[in-house]
Amino acid sequence: MNYTYKTQGTCSMKINFDINDDVITNISFLGGCNGNLKAISKLCDGMTVQEIEDKLLGNLCGQRNTSCADQLAKAVRKASDESK
Repeated sequence: MNYTYKTQGTCSMKINFDINDDVITNISFLGGCNGNLKAISKLCDGMTVQEIEDKLLGNLCGQRNTSCADQLAKAVRKASDESK
């Protein structure tokens, strides 16, 4: 299932990914730091929702209370919860 998440509090505006049995693939960000977000997408491709949460949830960007990585962790959890 393809999922789109509208981010909050980050330079990126949206995150798109596929979720199948809690495995996340084809991650892409709209906006944000292109090189860093491409790297995060490649590193997280094929991970489970729990693995992404364990690594990225709570990661902050500067003085912000979130980051694109944190938003990805929130997005995959929301998608997982909604798919059940």
